[in-house]
Amino acid sequence: MITVEDARALLFDLVSPLESEAIRLADAAGRILAQDIVATRDQPPFAASSMDGYAVKSSEVEPHAMFKVIGEAAAGRRFEGLVGPGQAVRIFTGAPVPEGADFVVIQEDTEQRSDLLTITDTPGPKSNIRSAGVDFVSGTKITAPRCLRPEDVALIAAMNIPKVPVARQPVIALISTGDELVLPGETPGPDQIIASNTFGLKALLEKAGAKVRVLPIAQDTVASLETAFGLAEGADLVVTIGGASVGDYDLVSEVSQGLGMERSFYKIRMRPGKPLMAGRLGKTAMVGLPGNPVSAMVCGYLFLVPMVRRMLGIAQALTPLQRARLAEPIDKNGPREHYMRAILNDTGIRVCDDQDSSLLSVLAQANALLVREPNDPARLAGDEVQYLPI
Repeated sequence: MITVEDARALLFDLVSPLESEAIRLADAAGRILAQDIVATRDQPPFAASSMDGYAVKSSEVEPHAMFKVIGEAAAGRRFEGLVGPGQAVRIFTGAPVPEGADFVVIQEDTEQRSDLLTITDTPGPKSNIRSAGVDFVSGTKITAPRCLRPEDVALIAAMNIPKVPVARQPVIALISTGDELVLPGETPGPDQIIASNTFGLKALLEKAGAKVRVLPIAQDTVASLETAFGLAEGADLVVTIGGASVGDYDLVSEVSQGLGMERSFYKIRMRPGKPLMAGRLGKTAMVGLPGNPVSAMVCGYLFLVPMVRRMLGIAQALTPLQRARLAEPIDKNGPREHYMRAILNDTGIRVCDDQDSSLLSVLAQANALLVREPNDPARLAGDEVQYLPI
């Protein structure tokens, strides 16, 4: 058995950053920017009014000053003339400030009768003008890699960039194995259960940025597994669920090696999730997960998500561990690294009572995995521990 750290290093050797592709700006939210984006224009491209009011010369602004209104400027429609002494232009928010003006008196501080404007209240010190390029200027960069948030998309749109270079989403083929499994919505036989792992992992991997193909359940026969592997052709990563142990019906290792898989490792010194296998099928990475639902999901968080992040070119592929104080004491740990389902709240972090690796209901209640080192001693309430948020 190898350590979690060693397993991650070997898994990262199986994958590498994928090529980039250009997609529509409208589809870019949540994708990973693959190349820097550079603005080719200033924003705003002109000095613009930030308020509704009147554009005048700042040297003439004082209470009771009077001006002749000579025109109007609106967003998308500038005043083409020159503002001279004693003159004002009616202006609206977002409109270009006309030549000759350098101050906007807000309309609440004025009174207009016909074409005669009077400043009725003392204007504040702000000019109420947004300078050209105050938001960004030509040459401003949005640096890669980064996960594009809605705010980033809005900024890219303001830069007038319709196509965005992003990392191609890794394609992951999920193969659930076992005669005991049926899909949700089907009627299970008396000895069958629902294939839950597939859908939990699909959601987890798609949230991380992958495209997931759910393949038909493979039965516990060589022919069925070979068919499933054939259907996975073209994927960047093949993930099998179950069948990777050493029982009489656990055929994943046998079939995958028969298809030419070069195995990197088998079994990790951890719980849950010890019987994990990984290797390469030609150019495609392969990971064989244990069949217990919690084991599969924990391995998804610890290994599959970082692999997806690496393929997307994200520099920090691993989610950093965080620290919290125990709300209740815990017993000493055994010889394997342990990822315990736990609940984190304002009182600290508390380990869930039952850590059986088949209990999805406990995993659904948890929002953290408390990380125990091998042979970690018993801990008291108030002790600081590490955890992985989930």
